[in-house]
Amino acid sequence: MSAPAPVLAILLLAGGCTGAGAPSPAAGPQVSADDRQFSGRQVMVTLSPAPPPIWAEIVRSLQEQHALRPVAAWSIASLGGEHCLVFDVPRGRTVEELVERIGAHPQVGIVQPIHEFETMAAYNDPYAHLQYGPQALKLEQAHRMATGKGVRVAVVDTGVDVDHPDLRGRIVRVGNFVDRGEQSFTSEAHGTAVAGVIAARANNEVGIVGVAPEAEVLALKACWEQPPGSRRGVCNSYTLAKAVDFAILNQAQVLNFSLAGPVDPLLTRLIGRAVKNGVTVVAAHGDGQGRGFPASLEGVLGIVATDPEGALRGGPAARPRPPLAAPGVDILTTAPRNAYDFFTGSSLAAAHVSGVVALLLEKRPKLTPAEVERLFQGTSRQVNGGGASAGLIDACAALAKVTEGAAACS
Repeated sequence: MSAPAPVLAILLLAGGCTGAGAPSPAAGPQVSADDRQFSGRQVMVTLSPAPPPIWAEIVRSLQEQHALRPVAAWSIASLGGEHCLVFDVPRGRTVEELVERIGAHPQVGIVQPIHEFETMAAYNDPYAHLQYGPQALKLEQAHRMATGKGVRVAVVDTGVDVDHPDLRGRIVRVGNFVDRGEQSFTSEAHGTAVAGVIAARANNEVGIVGVAPEAEVLALKACWEQPPGSRRGVCNSYTLAKAVDFAILNQAQVLNFSLAGPVDPLLTRLIGRAVKNGVTVVAAHGDGQGRGFPASLEGVLGIVATDPEGALRGGPAARPRPPLAAPGVDILTTAPRNAYDFFTGSSLAAAHVSGVVALLLEKRPKLTPAEVERLFQGTSRQVNGGGASAGLIDACAALAKVTEGAAACS
């Protein structure tokens, strides 16, 4: 089989196992988050479903042939029970060489480097604007028709402050996929900001209004802050794959990726399975420097950011299809320790769109991802910037198409 693309920054490594329940994150260490220096020196391998003794024999064979040290292993339930393993690359060997050699084994499915992913947020003047997103998306009118009640949105990100007064009651399940990630779960900024844009409570005399204030959020930590205490989050192929598998098995209806990185074979399969299962996947567009995945995938809604004046900001120069856009500059949202702050990036734009998808699915739960995209393309208005154009989401117009409530948008 051909070797996958070389490792590119997406930033987030370490592994772990699922923590579930609400609201306190569970621990389940498998890969140390302190071993981040090995992020580019690991490979991930999948094996077809088989009895455990056969798996064990294949693993022994791989270890003996290639001097591999196993780091982690798990069963991918959403892919029919395929076995996934992570190995350290021995000293003196290159990742590319090992990928090619292991790929020649007849019983190996995918073999790939551990890619890194980075959450798509940046710093900006924190008090330049107040919450303009609801006006840009016409949410006040949209909320007359829907609030996202009961729709499950999986936020695959850093941890979330589940006790924030604007998020209390909105986080229905948590999962931790980073070793010892529970220690910082509730103090991490990026995931808290994304969750607030999507589902901050409305009319509670506190803070801000979320796009889908009655949606149910699955806070899935596959990323961690780097450096600790910053808004920058990093994750990797392994932690993200475990989070996506968890989201599929726990009936998420919307999957939010406010992150980007290089094309990843296993994540491509898992996201494809999610889309096939009817999950609408929303992803932030990266900067076009090898970080266009998963927004570039067929069936995924790729989102770019607009500023308070409605102009496009950032995003890749070339895209496989016309992108959608939503507010992503100077977005006031929730921050850890009961606080609020301004964030900028396509991360926030993607979160706005995930919230709008939740509004649509409340009214029409059986909408397919393709139908959602057609709704958005047919009701958005063109915005421009930097020589590019995109369709700015209009939540009210999209809802009106599925509820015959056009009068509410006037």
